[in-house]
Amino acid sequence: MGDGEGSRRHTDLRVERTRRRLAHAMVELTLDRGYDSVTIRDLTQRADIGYATFFRHYSDKESLLRELLDDVLAELMALIEPVSGDADAAQTGTLVFRHAQENAALYRVLLASRCSVDMMGRIYEVGSDGMRRSFVPTAGSDVPFEIAANHVVRAFFALIEWWLEHDMPYPPEAMGRVYQALILAPTRAVAFEPRRD
Repeated sequence: MGDGEGSRRHTDLRVERTRRRLAHAMVELTLDRGYDSVTIRDLTQRADIGYATFFRHYSDKESLLRELLDDVLAELMALIEPVSGDADAAQTGTLVFRHAQENAALYRVLLASRCSVDMMGRIYEVGSDGMRRSFVPTAGSDVPFEIAANHVVRAFFALIEWWLEHDMPYPPEAMGRVYQALILAPTRAVAFEPRRD
């Protein structure tokens, strides 16, 4: 049993290392050349892996990009869900902007290639699910919850995009307060409240 377990761990580490190298190559090449001009051959050469090895992990470069997006979204949700709901929205916003700052190159790649993986659809889906776990519709509101969730998620994303495009001119804490003042507080006032269960 020990040999099999050790072998599986070694294989898992090798798979993880290969995926990490490909992700790093995707970020570097996309920032350098633009997503559309990056080929699988470019990725494998930059990652220093065999061409056929790429296809053991991904069917195409879009599946690699999709995995990068899903990883970022999973990290973000793990970061903000414990403080969502009743927490100060500026605190939640600060966490997201700090994450964007620490992973600015990856965020820029995802923004540059957004059409290739229906990024906005995936962001909306994950963001809306997170909002449903943290909030409930306000009784009697004229604003349906799904419209409010759509507005918050897309406006938040647009704010992050603006911040990155302008080379992060304000610190994450200031951007967290902007998110609270411009996006979450006004929407929350008319459409939803923290979940109590």
